[in-house]
Amino acid sequence: MNLTRKGEYALRSLIKLGIAHEMGKTHLSVSELAQSEKLPLKFLEQVLFHLRGAGYIETKRGKFGGYFLALPMNEIRIGDIVRLIDGKLAPIACASLTAYEKCSCPDETHCGLRMLMIDVRNAIANILDRYSLADVVEVTMRKLRRDGVALPFEPGDGTAPAVELPEDFNPVDPRDGLMAELASKHGGKP
Repeated sequence: MNLTRKGEYALRSLIKLGIAHEMGKTHLSVSELAQSEKLPLKFLEQVLFHLRGAGYIETKRGKFGGYFLALPMNEIRIGDIVRLIDGKLAPIACASLTAYEKCSCPDETHCGLRMLMIDVRNAIANILDRYSLADVVEVTMRKLRRDGVALPFEPGDGTAPAVELPEDFNPVDPRDGLMAELASKHGGKP
């Protein structure tokens, strides 16, 4: 699996729309979305068109229009979005459930690489299919609150205090993942 920019932008946009929904903001314009997530406007329009065509978001036209979620957040599975935008989750085609292609291996049935990649595909699918947009939005908002960062779309002057990062901050610390955050809420079980 390789999450493309299109897949990344789709997920970031859905998360931002989910946060907006939670904060009582019913719609976001494409320019608000692009600006808040620092995404290229034209490319984002293509991504949103794709999400709208699949029924995940809708639009309202007019001065106070914009994009909004078409489904409840708990019905939007992260794995479904990744598959929609980027296709298969398997790292190689011979391990894919949805886009299987025979590989060049002379004995595919006993191929250790294929068996390993099936396990990789299963692990990715289990995680992405377990979590909904509601889970990701809830954890994101909880972490913003915990770290004292102003929530997006909160009334105020739009400025948030700078968050000081510890000297040993690691942006890819495994303890900082979604599952770790959910586990901390549920007494160790995500």
